[in-house]
Amino acid sequence: MITLPMIIGGKPVDKEEKIDVIYPYTQQIIGQVPKGSPEDVHRAVEKAKIGLEKLKKLSSYEKYRILMNVAHLLEQKKEEFAKTIVYEVGKTIREARTEVERCISTITISAEEAKRIHGEYVHIDSVPNGKGKKGFYFREPAGIVAAITPFNFPLNLTAHKIAPSIAAGCPFVLKPSERTPLSPTMLCQLFLEAGVPEEAVSIIPGFADVGQAMTTHLDVRVVSFTGSLKVGEIIAKQAGLKKIVMELGSNSAVVVDRDADLEKAAKKSVLGGFAVAGQVCISVQRILVHEDVAEEFQQLLKEEVSKLKFGDPMDEKTDVGPVITVDEVNRIQSWIREAVEKGAKVVKGGIACAKEKTVFQPTVITDVPEESKLFYEEAFAPVVTVKKFRDIDEAIRLVNKSNYGLQVGVFTNSINNAWKFIQQAEVGGVVINDIPTFRADNMPYGGVKGSGIGREGPKFAIEDYTEIKMVVFDLNA
Repeated sequence: MITLPMIIGGKPVDKEEKIDVIYPYTQQIIGQVPKGSPEDVHRAVEKAKIGLEKLKKLSSYEKYRILMNVAHLLEQKKEEFAKTIVYEVGKTIREARTEVERCISTITISAEEAKRIHGEYVHIDSVPNGKGKKGFYFREPAGIVAAITPFNFPLNLTAHKIAPSIAAGCPFVLKPSERTPLSPTMLCQLFLEAGVPEEAVSIIPGFADVGQAMTTHLDVRVVSFTGSLKVGEIIAKQAGLKKIVMELGSNSAVVVDRDADLEKAAKKSVLGGFAVAGQVCISVQRILVHEDVAEEFQQLLKEEVSKLKFGDPMDEKTDVGPVITVDEVNRIQSWIREAVEKGAKVVKGGIACAKEKTVFQPTVITDVPEESKLFYEEAFAPVVTVKKFRDIDEAIRLVNKSNYGLQVGVFTNSINNAWKFIQQAEVGGVVINDIPTFRADNMPYGGVKGSGIGREGPKFAIEDYTEIKMVVFDLNA
């Protein structure tokens, strides 16, 4: 049993009421944390005001050194963190180790960006009333950051919010997913151990009331949220005049053109469709295949899916672990039934395991109608759908027929077709000859439409965590 405190202004706090952390694979309680309240949020924000003043006194180099210390401490505890992620998320041990490595990289990049928060000289005398004046701007901390993170990448997505926050000089109040509060709390402990001013660090596990207290607090200046579109819309309405950064999911498409490398496209699509049991914002969900190569591609896809081993996430050979809850299994099955009733065909999987009720077999479904949830909603499950298209214009139409727009992957050897997608796809990122699941932690990552506002990636998050201050000198005699 892993028991951890909440942290308010750098101090551990325990409470009588607890949140149980459930291992998705066995449904057993493996951890507990205190259940936070709006009152805890108010206390944390008061502490954060002190933390803001302390962070302002740190030099860029000092913030760099602190964040590098965090990365070094995490490097020493990689396996401990990886196993904790398996127990709270249910992702495979290999996937968990990858997440820890990515987290180290995210923190390291944030450390480097702490030394690159630049301003710019402004040619004020380029306008008629600017003669004799000189000016420049620089960036300063925006203020207290409220960070809310999801269950699927509890460590690295936490790092993507709190490491740039410290690099920018902003204290944070963090609410992790109530399902996965363990590794985020452990990470915050490393931030304190590395030398972040204690008042600048708070983590409050809890539910919607905690999130609402954070996002509506008048002294919070930035809200950074990763989660569902439904919750994102609520936060946007209640946050008021704050800087908002949101990554709200997708139903990402892969396009396989007639001249594509079909074997590569099939292998990559399986990798992107079933990692973390499909519980990834940029998971491959919709595969659009040119009708001339659809039959051959579907056969390759089925062969690749057949190679996947699903089950115990602690088994080094397991490729696909459980989904987060039994309720999610029931939802997935209802979506599949709806699609089949409208004409779709299940060609692989489609059912949960009899013994491990949260392990859903890797599933391939063809001929999914555009009006079914599996096409227009975010499945967040180990399910990929395959649909034919006649020409590239139809493929672009199908990609854009979505309320989401995070990333798209396009397999093609035609530079013209690749460029058509770059110009016309309504998404935040176009990945040519790879899957939309690709993300480098230093790139600007985010979407359009219902997929969110703003971009993550340390350099780009820092832009949202800082404000521009303009300085003008009148040198007229």
